[in-house]
Amino acid sequence: MTQNDKKKCFIELGMFLSQFSEEGNVEKPNVLNNNLFFDDFANLILLSQSHNGWYTPENIYFSIQSWANALTEENINQWLNPYNLQENNPKNIGLILAGNIPLVGFHDFLSVLITGNSVLIKTSSNDQHLLPFLAKYSIAIEPKLAKKITFVEGKLQNFDAIIATGSDNTARYFEYYFKDKPSIIRKNRNSVAVLNGNETSDQLKALGEDIFRYFGLGCRNVSKLFVPKNYSFTAFFEAIFEYQDVIQYEKYANNYDYNKAVFLMSNFKLLDNGFLTLKEDASYSSPISSVFYEFYEDLTDLQLKLTSEQDKIQCIVSNNLIENSIDFGQTQRPNLWDYADNVDTIAFLLTT
Repeated sequence: MTQNDKKKCFIELGMFLSQFSEEGNVEKPNVLNNNLFFDDFANLILLSQSHNGWYTPENIYFSIQSWANALTEENINQWLNPYNLQENNPKNIGLILAGNIPLVGFHDFLSVLITGNSVLIKTSSNDQHLLPFLAKYSIAIEPKLAKKITFVEGKLQNFDAIIATGSDNTARYFEYYFKDKPSIIRKNRNSVAVLNGNETSDQLKALGEDIFRYFGLGCRNVSKLFVPKNYSFTAFFEAIFEYQDVIQYEKYANNYDYNKAVFLMSNFKLLDNGFLTLKEDASYSSPISSVFYEFYEDLTDLQLKLTSEQDKIQCIVSNNLIENSIDFGQTQRPNLWDYADNVDTIAFLLTT
């Protein structure tokens, strides 16, 4: 199987995914194997929330469209252009996937295959259907991938390297258990936004997307705001009001009620708009339905602080206030070359 064969397979996969959106599923005539997969995938999207209460159709469609936009010939070529992808001594790479947001391990899956390795996948109990389905579609496009993809129900065995994603607690277990193997072990990270009060209403609305997409469960979701002294949150609350329907989801509402009650019983001072609480806190990881905030006095000092604590931070959002920050509303739209934890997965796989 040549490199071009794999690229073509990924492009076809992107074309397949492009047919499914919240506005409606539209079957395109030139997409391969639609007769075998289109209807089943449409049904799987609708069933996903019964498998995982956080996986609403809206969020599934968002994830699918994000991947459809990523898996184009232009993007794939730009992603892979820096690397020498000659296949030498392919290895078995184990993946232990999280299940906090839909298809959270898909990038690792693609990275292992495009580097010519075989993938052994341990899915999360919270996300056991989407990736296996897309693996089946990929195999239908390129049958030689059948020998490269294995889903494992029990213990991972016979692997040469591991990529594992989990919490800080599970990461300690992973680091001990896999200490004799090359590994990427991903821990808890959170994303932050830096505001100065000059943001437009549209920028603050887009920040709401960074906060509420996937109910705030992803490491790329903004869970902490840095604001100047005497910052007024009025414009922020007005801008994010359009996300108020998030409280209609039972699991989110239960978290909102519980976390708000815990904060109030502890006599913490809160800002609250009925579906999101803001709490002044030095931590980065806020609970679901809450965002922490912290005041700053000098942007240069804040830049130094964020740099020194970069191992806790996935993304920084700002209006060009902080070096290497990204635009509002873009945290959940990473490019193929935007690696989790800033660890180059392709480079790791090519040198393992």
